[in-house]
Amino acid sequence: MTDPIRDIHLSDIDPDAIPRDRIVHDPEALAELRLSIETEGLRHPIEIFETEPDPDRPCPYGLISGHRRLSVFREMGRDTIPAVIRQPDSLESAIASMVSENEMRAQVSPWEKAMLIVTCLRAGLFPTADAAVEHLFPALSRQKRSRLRGHVIVADEFEYRFATPERLSVSRLDRLASALRSGWDDILHDAIPDRRTHALDSQWEAVLPVLTEALSPTPIQPAPSEPGAPRRMRTLRRGLTVRRELTRKGWILRFSGPEAKSPGIIDDVLDEVERWFRVE
Repeated sequence: MTDPIRDIHLSDIDPDAIPRDRIVHDPEALAELRLSIETEGLRHPIEIFETEPDPDRPCPYGLISGHRRLSVFREMGRDTIPAVIRQPDSLESAIASMVSENEMRAQVSPWEKAMLIVTCLRAGLFPTADAAVEHLFPALSRQKRSRLRGHVIVADEFEYRFATPERLSVSRLDRLASALRSGWDDILHDAIPDRRTHALDSQWEAVLPVLTEALSPTPIQPAPSEPGAPRRMRTLRRGLTVRRELTRKGWILRFSGPEAKSPGIIDDVLDEVERWFRVE
């Protein structure tokens, strides 16, 4: 038997009653959806569920699927929207239904999937990332589940570091996950430029040398007589940070921090280099 469709007031629906897997909406896709609704009406009702009474969240319904459709109806100034009321067994089941719906209708980025799991873990909805992946993405193969768990590590570590992180590809997230698992988190944090002044492409260019070294098939190992080597990064006086980078032609030492703005620092370093390699 098909569930009845009801017209529900938009003011009665909480779009954020559960963690969402979609961070941003494509403006072009929203415009196309609005045009379709204006000319043909809403083809598919949204899905909602009844919420527990809560003074802090007075809406009697929470949204399961149809976030874009609900957004468009609000932009159009509509009062109500056709909806089907579901009764999920739990909040986790409601999230799983949303994931399943979005997987069929519109592609969700790898970053958004990972951030959904991070949000659920922080809210205590699942005990582990493995449990969250198993419950929310049961159709994934073992290899893809393992890959998604790696992306969760990246999303948790770099939530506020990248500009437009939803544009990070699967391969880039894979590389970041591998570097984090190898213990390069502090160096990666230092290498990523501020998202307020850099776009994602320039951020990636800056972090690429670190990833190249971290994922090198022949990583540099510390010599037995050199505890703590190799020295990949050092923070010295008054916040001066020196970090090495591997390039195709050799090594680069990158100086950053307030002290690095003084040309005298580099002059002193060059003096030392000349002294070390001076021809006797």
